[in-house]
Amino acid sequence: MNAMNHSYETFSAQPAGPKSQRKRLLAGGALALLLVAGMGAGVVFFGSQAPQAAVAPPTVSATTPLQKMIGSRSEFLGQFAAVDQVDLRAQVGGTLVKIGFKDGSVVHKGDVLFEIDPTPYQIRMSQATARLALARQELTRAKELQRTDSGTVQNVEQRQAEATEAEAAVRDAHFDLDHCRITAPFTGRIGTHLVSVGNLISGSRAGAGPTTLLATIVSLDPIYLNFDMSEADYMAFQRDRAGKSGPLANRVDIALSDEKGFDHQGTLDFIDNTLDRSSGTIHARATVPNSDLLLTPGAFGRVRLSVSKPALTLLVPDAAVVPDQSNHVVLTVGPNDIVTPKLVEVGPVRGGLRVIRSGLKANDRVIIDGIPMATPGGKVTPKTSTIHFGSDQD
Repeated sequence: MNAMNHSYETFSAQPAGPKSQRKRLLAGGALALLLVAGMGAGVVFFGSQAPQAAVAPPTVSATTPLQKMIGSRSEFLGQFAAVDQVDLRAQVGGTLVKIGFKDGSVVHKGDVLFEIDPTPYQIRMSQATARLALARQELTRAKELQRTDSGTVQNVEQRQAEATEAEAAVRDAHFDLDHCRITAPFTGRIGTHLVSVGNLISGSRAGAGPTTLLATIVSLDPIYLNFDMSEADYMAFQRDRAGKSGPLANRVDIALSDEKGFDHQGTLDFIDNTLDRSSGTIHARATVPNSDLLLTPGAFGRVRLSVSKPALTLLVPDAAVVPDQSNHVVLTVGPNDIVTPKLVEVGPVRGGLRVIRSGLKANDRVIIDGIPMATPGGKVTPKTSTIHFGSDQD
């Protein structure tokens, strides 16, 4: 019993002092701080080693070029001109007594436009008619005398000559009287009158003497469209038609100055026989129907002329052609979806699409949308698209 008590007393006789308790508390706090620091360091370490998400290649629209049978053509600036244009002048002189039209109106063939006082010419006509009647009477009398042997052949011949001269005088007087009325030589539009009623005008039959310009009239239907072709266009035009026979008759498409579409058609019916050495061009002319009288002489219009036969042509949207200084580049999707630029030669716009003359193959996949995101040599995700041919009139 005493031994047991001794043992208990021995165990309890070693109480912990204040210094020992502080050491244990400091050691435990240090361990906790190390654990917290280690956990924080672990977080930073693993966070810096986490893999970043890969950036997906940009999506673009790509398709092969549109193939279409298209003929080569050229565009020129032309000017309309009247088929017929006449300066109205009097062939007889006198006082103007009547104007039979409204300025700028359409007049028809045979309409009386101006009338000169016919009184002097009516007097001449009456005199000439009277002389003719007398000459015919004298001729009849001379023939009767000759038949009865009372007259001579010479007398009959003289009277015949006088009668012939009298007939000529009547025709002359009749001509002057008829030309007191100036009529429209054809249907067309007349300009303003240049002489007012009451003025004395000068006239001349042959135009040898001074004459008074009264007005100008131009025909309207059909109408000419004159333009000049360059030597290169002319040669292409001639080579295309070298194997053709028959008269020159070719369709041209025309757009007026306020029109976008080429809605009018005409026929190329004249090409000059020499090139202008100073300008290197040759004059050409088309005849255009103008039943609605919309086309006006002197106005300008754009002319499209086909200069070669239709051939299979590659077309892409105009936005797919990227200018590169003086060249043109098309971005294509190559093997492994890598963007591959191609240098191309472009032609005109047809049907809203750009003609590609060279540098592109029919099976090339052209990027037509998403071009700013496509980097040459970079990878893209191509999405199949379609090219549509629009109106070829614009």
